Amino acid sequence: MGVKRTILLRADHLHKDFPTGKKETLQVLRGIDIEIAQGEIVVIIGPSGSGKSTLLHIISALDRPTQGKVFFEGEDLVAMSERAVTNFRNKTMGFIFQFHHLLPEFTALENVAMPALIGGAGMREVKTKALQLLAEVGLADRATHRPSALSGGEQQRVAVARAMMNDPKIIFADEPSGNLDEENGVKLHGLLVQLAQERKLTFVIATHNPDLTKRADRILRLSEGKLTQVKHIAQRL
Repeated sequence: MGVKRTILLRADHLHKDFPTGKKETLQVLRGIDIEIAQGEIVVIIGPSGSGKSTLLHIISALDRPTQGKVFFEGEDLVAMSERAVTNFRNKTMGFIFQFHHLLPEFTALENVAMPALIGGAGMREVKTKALQLLAEVGLADRATHRPSALSGGEQQRVAVARAMMNDPKIIFADEPSGNLDEENGVKLHGLLVQLAQERKLTFVIATHNPDLTKRADRILRLSEGKLTQVKHIAQRL
């Protein structure tokens, strides 16, 4: 008998249309339903242009659907004001993108601390935690380096530490290793799985990478605006 899992995120009947001119629209998402359980790694695959990033942006409340609802622990994210949803994201969610989006004028330490600083904390009160996160991703000796002095793999690990700064319940990653060579990509994938296991973190990842895909608990395929399950593995205990 399987362990009953807590549903962290649920989206119902998601549609997303983009205007293409002359009163025509492009339907990218066509009635998608999805549930994400606490502690699982879910990978979304699909051809380029299928809408993986669009789906990720909507379920993480970075964008709003044309139609449908997104609930996080029962909170209706679509019904929230922009200000409320921004605060909710900052406190509850972490983000890792293909391009690290580190601020070039700040050190690795300051970049990791940025979500807490945006939330109103002072650097003195979050410095120790930011240093601990850098150590956790293997960059304790790079705290004072700016992004230009870091390798691509190191920059992305700083981005991973930044995503964890506010103790998110879920991390969304969009092609997190898409800009890395194979060796650094595999290292990053191992780090993400390690964090998921040790911190009981939930990950939703859009990727083309086969190494990252095979590490998932579930694989969902997005094609022609519809989502289908490709693989399911019993949840790790």
